[in-house]
Amino acid sequence: MHLAHTTFSPQDIQDTQPAMKIGLLATVTPQGLPHVTLISSLMACAPQQMAFGQFTEGFSKQYIRDNPKAGFLIMGLDKNLWRGQATFTHTAREGAEYDYYNNVPMFRYNAYFGVHTVYYLDLLGHTGKAPLPMNRIIFAAVQSMLARSLNFKPGKAEVFNPWTQAFLNKLDNLKFIAWVGADGYPNIIPAIQTQCLDKQRLLFSTSVYTDELNAIPTGTEVAVFSMALTMEDVLLRGKYLGTRRLAGVKAGVVAVDWVYNPMPPVTGQIYPPVRVAAVEEY
Repeated sequence: MHLAHTTFSPQDIQDTQPAMKIGLLATVTPQGLPHVTLISSLMACAPQQMAFGQFTEGFSKQYIRDNPKAGFLIMGLDKNLWRGQATFTHTAREGAEYDYYNNVPMFRYNAYFGVHTVYYLDLLGHTGKAPLPMNRIIFAAVQSMLARSLNFKPGKAEVFNPWTQAFLNKLDNLKFIAWVGADGYPNIIPAIQTQCLDKQRLLFSTSVYTDELNAIPTGTEVAVFSMALTMEDVLLRGKYLGTRRLAGVKAGVVAVDWVYNPMPPVTGQIYPPVRVAAVEEY
């Protein structure tokens, strides 16, 4: 990811502030693995500063406090996006951004959740405003579907349940890949063309965002975040197996070994299954 800009322009700041947008924050777990969270309040608030509002608890807030290195993606309804990296600096429970968030209708009129803490990050750099290359993405999605249909092999470990598999294979759902670079900062790459190769592996044509996808080292642990505009989403992690030719398509393959449900009201790990233990002490 080429971070060509070290500041946000006044127009960037204005364009990233609407509440109705997609904001993704990539953080790093204590084990050094990438984690991705949907945070719609993520925005640029100054030429070299970003902010997001916390109204629920979650892993990303814990991770970013422990390791301040973060990656981000913001995409508006017009499919223009900004991607980059930033460093968490501090939190606040008052101030201009705190007041802004709590006057946005999404939070102001929510009887249950208001923003109680604002997180601030210093911008390291970003790619600049760029449109999502839909024509190339559609072509890559067709390639991925072809590679999947001609290379499906049953018998792999059943990491994906039927809902997850169907959700990942929907062409109109968004998918993104995150990985932690040698500098310790996460990178987020749009990979909407991603499909299930079988019940354990994902594949994606590398014909779009080619240079960035080819820069992911084989053997790297990656996260794949998939979401629908209905706010359904799922997070997966696994080992990147590199690229290979599948039905003539050059595709990246990920062997997934962890699946997480980020959706309320009951978030939690789906795979490997978590043993349910009886409550014995009250």
